[in-house]
Amino acid sequence: MDIQAIMVGAGPVSSLIVLRPRTAHKDEESIKLPIRIGVVEATIISTGIEGAPIKRPMTHDLLLSCIHEMGGSLNSVEIVDVRGTTFYARLNISCESGRHIEIDARPSDAIALAVRQGVPIFADEQVLKMATMPDFEAVERQEKEHEMEDFHDFVEKLSPEDFT
Repeated sequence: MDIQAIMVGAGPVSSLIVLRPRTAHKDEESIKLPIRIGVVEATIISTGIEGAPIKRPMTHDLLLSCIHEMGGSLNSVEIVDVRGTTFYARLNISCESGRHIEIDARPSDAIALAVRQGVPIFADEQVLKMATMPDFEAVERQEKEHEMEDFHDFVEKLSPEDFT
């Protein structure tokens, strides 16, 4: 998945990150996975994307440093589940010993780590089926086509007597 947009909210308005498939097939072009996150988390992800230099390590930078210093590497992150409006993610870490570790994480933290480390973000198929946004453009096209069909049917049923 790629980050399509990050919307930073203010006050009572929550922030949102929208993910989309990296290489979309024709039937996947409209898939968008919106995940509500906090304002601070949206800012942290944005900072990671921008690659802005920081004077001191932020929490996510510290965690990556700890993983590396202990001989591990972050390979990918996955959005693995959604229950109601709560999403669940997992960090996939490999150790020098060859051991693979999966660590439960909030999606915002997982994505913040992924953008800093440059690793892929994956989303489980079930999550995509349950939580993707509808393709509003396709819905609008279908509605217009339906209206045109209705209008065409109406015109076809008109007779000269209808105009007198």
